[in-house]
This record gives sequence, C-alpha cells and structure tokens, in this order.
Amino acid sequence: MKDMLKYKGYYGSVHYDSETPIFYGKLEFIKALISYEASDALGIKNAFEEAVNDYLTLCEQEQLPAELPFKGSLNVRLGHELHEKIAILALKKKVSINKYICDWLKQSIEHAYS
Repeated sequence: MKDMLKYKGYYGSVHYDSETPIFYGKLEFIKALISYEASDALGIKNAFEEAVNDYLTLCEQEQLPAELPFKGSLNVRLGHELHEKIAILALKKKVSINKYICDWLKQSIEHAYS
C-alpha cells in the first residue's frame, strides 16, 4: 500500500496537495478524527507516528480506551435471500454461519493474494 502508513497497529493515509504543497493524512479505520500534515515525505511519516502516540497518550490521560482499527467483528447486511442460502449451506456443512463465512472469506483472500 503506497498511500498508507502503519504504526502500532494503526493505519494512516497519505495524500499530497500540489497547490499548497503539503502532505496530509488521517488515521483510518477508527471513528476518531486524527489528522496530520508535513511538508515532505519523511515529515509525513514522523507526523503520522506522532499523531498515533499523541492519540494513545490522550486516551491514557483521559482514562478512555483507545479505539482499535480492527476489532475482529463485522456487521454485514446480507439481505433475506443471501442470508437464507448461506444458512442452508452452513447447515449442510455442519458449521455455524459465522464459520462458513469466515472460511469462505479466507479462501477468497488467499486466492486474491496468490
């Protein structure tokens, strides 16, 4: 991912505004709006890491849990027909709907990355 940074399990976007000129971004995959900016590529990496550290420090000081980018649960709205078909297939395989979907997603992702 050329336009993403990762630090301490957090991801940040990287964008460039040629009119300003400035690099900018925000923490992705969390609800809190944490943004950062810099004038060069090395600076944006440092600004991102500083933003993550500042966010974690603030959460600790305020005794609030820091949001995790990926909690491991996901609410997907399937619609009636797809839900029914998946439930029947899962029952035939004698697994839960959750396991059926997880297994299918793992196979799909492995195929996409091979």
